[in-house]
Formats: sequence, C-alpha cells, structure tokens
Amino acid sequence: MSKKIPNVVIIDYGMGNIFSVKSACDRVGLTATISQNPDELYDSDGIIIPGVGAFKDAMSSLDNLGLSAAIRDFSKSNKTILSLCLGMQLLFTESYEFGWHKGLDIISGDVVKLNAHTIGSRNYKVPHIGWNSLKRVNSNTMESRDLWEESLLDGLPDSVYMYFLHSFYVRPEDSGLFLSTTDYGNNVFCSGLKKDNLFAFQFHPEKSGDSGLHIYKNLTDYMSLLRNE
Repeated sequence: MSKKIPNVVIIDYGMGNIFSVKSACDRVGLTATISQNPDELYDSDGIIIPGVGAFKDAMSSLDNLGLSAAIRDFSKSNKTILSLCLGMQLLFTESYEFGWHKGLDIISGDVVKLNAHTIGSRNYKVPHIGWNSLKRVNSNTMESRDLWEESLLDGLPDSVYMYFLHSFYVRPEDSGLFLSTTDYGNNVFCSGLKKDNLFAFQFHPEKSGDSGLHIYKNLTDYMSLLRNE
C-alpha cells in the first residue's frame, strides 16, 4: 500500500506571500491548502506560517481570525510547524517593531531591528534584501551536526545561500535552538531554528531556488515520518 502524501495548511492572515509558498509545495508534491479557518489546522499534518509586513498588524489579524489560539494549541501537538520571515518573528514573546507588541509566545525571546551602518565603502541598509549565507552553528561539534541533520536543512551545505527580505530579527533566549546564523555587516542574527517539531527561518525558501525547494521536500519527508511513527 502506498503511503499517503502528507497535507499542510498554509495560514492566510492577509499578510503572507501565500501563493509563492503554495507553488513551492506543489512543486515538491506536497498537498497544501490555504486557509483562514482555525478548525482546519487540526486536520492537517502540519502548518506553514508565512508572512511579509508589520508585526502589530499580523498579530491583530491572527487574533481577529481566531488563529492565535489555534496556532498555540497546534504547537503543543506532535505535528509540524514551518514559520517563515514575519511568521518566524510572530512565534516570539514580544516585538519592538514600532513600539512594543505581544507575540504568540511559543518561543521565549524578542524581535528587534537590524542596525543600518557602513563598513568601508559598503552601506548595510535596512531592510536587508537579497541573497546571504547560512552559517551552521558550531558546525565542528557533533551536537550541532545532529541538530542540522535532524532539521529541514538536512542535505544542504554549510554557508548555503538563501533569499532574505526583512528589517527585524529574532533573539531566542535559548541559543540551543539555533540552526544557523547570518551575517549582515556587524549584524549577526539567528536565521534558522528548531524547537521539537517546529522549524523557523528568517529567509524565504520559496524564493531561494533549488536550495529553498529542498527545504519543502524535507518538510514533506519529515511529516511523512511523523505520520508513520
């Protein structure tokens, strides 16, 4: 008997590049549904929280749609969450984007602004836009290798390039969650993390070519393994 392809819900709260995410899922054969209905989360093997825009507006939308509580509940299950860009930031306790705002508080930590600056002849402007590399955290240790290889980055090389578009970044209280960091001038920020079955990335895999699609393929395989445990 063939294994059933896992299904994922892409959460639509009005601020994500949801169709690019849906297209990436389609390309790797992952069954994906776009939804604003909190009840549909529980029938899925996993959820994707995309996002582009302001933290405050995103949280207001999630709250008004009843999705904030649903996402918190879902995070306590043995199912998979993939959060991208603003979606990553929403997982945190609080954000200082244009004031103070409370987040989903699934991960302890905060969200702060990148520092615009100049080094030599290069200006590091904010927002940070374009391709940049992921540095595998403590890549010389066995513990770090296991963490990377047990994540959606498995099979990708250290210093792989991904596409970024953001002005703020996350600061997890637990550095043990880090999968990768990224340098942008004198900014060194967490660009990937893993907490149990939750994965979050500051970059956009759906805009990162074959390397980004590899993450979606790994997502499919990861949810398949969980389903068949």
